[in-house]
Amino acid sequence: MTDNAGKLRIAMVTDGINSSVLYRTTEEDPFRTIISTDFRTSVSPLFFTFDNKRLYATSNLNRDLAAIVILDPETGEEREEIFAHPVVDVTNLMRSRHREVITGVSYNVDKVSFHFFDAQREELQRRLERELTGVEVRVSGSSRDESRFLVRTFSDRSLGDFYLYDVAKDELTHLAAVSPWLNPDYLAAMKPIQYTSRDGLTIRGYLTLPRVKEPTQLPVVVLAHGGPWARDSWGFHPEVQFFANRGYAVLQVNFRGSTGFGRAFWEASFREWGRSMQDDVTDGVKWLIEKGVADPARIAIYGGSYGGYKALAGLTFTPELYAAGVSFVGPSNIFTLLESFPPYWQPLLDMMHEMVGHPERDEELLRAASPLFHIENIRAPLFIAQGANDPRVVQRESDQIVEALRARGIEVPYMLKANEGHGFANEENRFAFYRAMDAFLAEHIGGRSESDISILDELK
Repeated sequence: MTDNAGKLRIAMVTDGINSSVLYRTTEEDPFRTIISTDFRTSVSPLFFTFDNKRLYATSNLNRDLAAIVILDPETGEEREEIFAHPVVDVTNLMRSRHREVITGVSYNVDKVSFHFFDAQREELQRRLERELTGVEVRVSGSSRDESRFLVRTFSDRSLGDFYLYDVAKDELTHLAAVSPWLNPDYLAAMKPIQYTSRDGLTIRGYLTLPRVKEPTQLPVVVLAHGGPWARDSWGFHPEVQFFANRGYAVLQVNFRGSTGFGRAFWEASFREWGRSMQDDVTDGVKWLIEKGVADPARIAIYGGSYGGYKALAGLTFTPELYAAGVSFVGPSNIFTLLESFPPYWQPLLDMMHEMVGHPERDEELLRAASPLFHIENIRAPLFIAQGANDPRVVQRESDQIVEALRARGIEVPYMLKANEGHGFANEENRFAFYRAMDAFLAEHIGGRSESDISILDELK
């Protein structure tokens, strides 16, 4: 990382478990370590102060929630906390290079919000929002003298537009619509939700209801995010809109382990695959049933990667809850998942052993959490899709559970694409997958479909 004069003065090193920040006073000096942390703790430099004497950074060192701080680069010591939020991590600090001022921070609870330190930047935001109503407004770039700004809008029902704002003329010029073929009037609104887990955690997520007169007793698709150390966010989500168009309510859950909600919430997921991490989703489904939104007989669970594991675990560990499941490149056996790590992932294995479990020391734990060893519990229809060249969740993960279920006389539609990896990149394969899933869900939980059910017969 360079300072404001373009001099290279910061470096980061990691072995996959531990990370260090290195610093040098000038480019002639050797780098030396000023901060070292393990994977549970993060101190990430953002940029230098304008006098190049201090560092702005995001840090959760000695705190649960990451905050914006100022570091002394000579010693690595924290000198000042600039901003912290009581609910979520704060990792984005905004600045004006031209005026050399820190202008504000942004953070994401249910939607992205701003806290401004600078009146001029705050007024720019308010000015744009007064004219661009009903959408989220972001400043995505500027000229060097900050006389013109590139502005982006979006919403949960639109990918939005680009505009150019001329400060001197106080003039906003439309440049382009990102996806003009999408009509927001036909799409569904994504609403933030929250509920309390069975052990007292606040679980946040999103609920999208189809555009129907009576949004009660609806078929539901639980859309589980991957990672699992990632999170769902508010905005335009093509799969959400696809499902809502077919008449399904869509539930997205930021279960424990989802990132951005602090270290304790993240660490609460350690060694909890198939256990409390799954319970958080189960509790969300039951909450939706209690609200009268969900028809308890027409609930499906779908996801990719770890979300695919969530689908398999849902059908295995709570078979009474789901009428169907779709696993897209999802692992079925945690033992073989860990064994199949490619060589360039080996430094991460120690971390995975601590976060998920060790195949020898935690054999009973991992066996209990692996759907493959409990397929006798599965009683709902299951559709599986897999890329043959997937280096993360290898083909064996899907082959194992498909073969095991078929050996029990259960037919499982299985879409295996020879030219795909971790997810489908080829457009023709994506169309095939969504058409097949469309037909599968229509058959088993009763939404609308434009696909022919015979697609599923071909997969059998």
